[in-house]
Amino acid sequence: MGKADFLSPKAISNRIKAKGLQKLRWYCQMCQKQCRDENGFKCHCMSESHQRQLLLASENPSKFMDYFSNEFKHDFVELLRRRFGTKRVHNNIVYNEYISHREHIHMNSTRWETLTDFTKWLGREGLCKVDETPKGWYIQYIDRDPETIRRQEELARKKKHDLDDEERSARFIEEQVRRGRDGKEEDVSANCPPSKRIYFLYYTLLTFYNITKYCFSSLLGASALKAAAVTKRKDMSSSSSSKEGKRKKSALEEIKEVERQKHEPVKTDYWLQPNIIVKVVTKRLGDRYHKKKAVVVEVNEKYTAVVKMVDSGDKLKLDQNHVETVIPAPGKRVLILNGQYRDIEAILEGIDEKNFSATLTLDSGPQKGRRVDNIAYEDFSKLA
Repeated sequence: MGKADFLSPKAISNRIKAKGLQKLRWYCQMCQKQCRDENGFKCHCMSESHQRQLLLASENPSKFMDYFSNEFKHDFVELLRRRFGTKRVHNNIVYNEYISHREHIHMNSTRWETLTDFTKWLGREGLCKVDETPKGWYIQYIDRDPETIRRQEELARKKKHDLDDEERSARFIEEQVRRGRDGKEEDVSANCPPSKRIYFLYYTLLTFYNITKYCFSSLLGASALKAAAVTKRKDMSSSSSSKEGKRKKSALEEIKEVERQKHEPVKTDYWLQPNIIVKVVTKRLGDRYHKKKAVVVEVNEKYTAVVKMVDSGDKLKLDQNHVETVIPAPGKRVLILNGQYRDIEAILEGIDEKNFSATLTLDSGPQKGRRVDNIAYEDFSKLA
């Protein structure tokens, strides 16, 4: 029987069938031949060419299976990387797009029997992140390209640099505010010649106003800035009036003042010290670090510290407002952080829960062995 004409219905039907995918069970991977029906597949299996391929495969079957498995894995992962990137996608969607190519490697010739087994294998090898849901298995490609890793590191470094700039700007503003409150600008301007005092004072106030307005305009409204300006003017007028109302102290009053200051405990607004145990109280870091204990490794600029978490060993940089002192059991060693006995080690004797204080016995210094009462909780902490 001759071959059908090119435009005959039979030829057109044959071309349509050959163009699309056929059933997987009628495909021979060794010969890379797709049969249309069961009869054609049976005839192919009895052919001489197929028998020769089987003889070649029987000599080293693992070699052929490994080759097909590697090709299937490479093409599947390459399609996942190129088509979906690092997005989380259902494994069946990727597989359907993979088998739409007519010359693809069929899974029945690989070491994996099902798509689920192949998905689990990708997760074990670290090629993808896999997770099982009620809707099936989802996969996400892990990009380990050196160029991508370098770009991510640059973005992280840039973000850290921006945060450092913001912190530096905030510190500069705090320093300007503190200097304005302490009146250091007035002391500097006092040393200037009378002709330059007015210009210096005007320039200082103008600079401070511009910096404050630039940094806090997004946070504070115009009414809040006006209220702050009115409050500052009131404070300046009240301080000037109080200075005028002060009278000069006599010699006896000055001696009494010095003696009173000697006996009064000297407290500062900073208390962080190395080698003490603190507790993280801020919630900005999440539940992983909230209410967890840490050891102070290093103190920077009196108010910030580098701490090492006791449980995980992670190192964090925290402000003293984000941590609190730790009160140990009686008999444990502590370090006094503030007051008259600052930087002195002691032993905790007892706790007064009503007054939020404790009784300590000094264990170092010239007053070693002395018993001290009414030391506040925030003025001592457990030693590491």
